[in-house]
This record gives sequence, structure tokens and C-alpha cells, in this order.
Amino acid sequence: MPQPRTVSCPQCGAPVAWTPTSRFRPFCSERCRLIDLGAWASESYRVPVPEDATDAGDERGDEPAD
Repeated sequence: MPQPRTVSCPQCGAPVAWTPTSRFRPFCSERCRLIDLGAWASESYRVPVPEDATDAGDERGDEPAD
């Protein structure tokens, strides 16, 4: 049987076997999963946007939808 794929936990970096029995994959534990969820909920993760970016509606002169 082939060796299961191993990935790093995105939160702490611990190795995690990528198998159906890994309940919290890609995280190593429920604790790391909840820490990551909390970071998303508190908006700690953000998508970078260039400072000179404008709304597409502004470029076309369209009014924003209500």
C-alpha cells in the first residue's frame, strides 16, 4: 500500500496525513481548525487590493445596484 500524502497544518506546521481518517485535515487538530476559523471571523485574513483600484461601476459610470 502506498504511503499516504502528508501536508503541513496551515496553522502550526505539524505534519498531517491526508487520509479519510484525518478528521480535521488539512489541520492537525480541532484547536488549529478553530484558531483559523476565528482568524477568518475576525477578518484577520484579507485579500490584497492595489491602492489605486476603483470600483468597476465607477469606471463605466454605472450607478451601484441597491
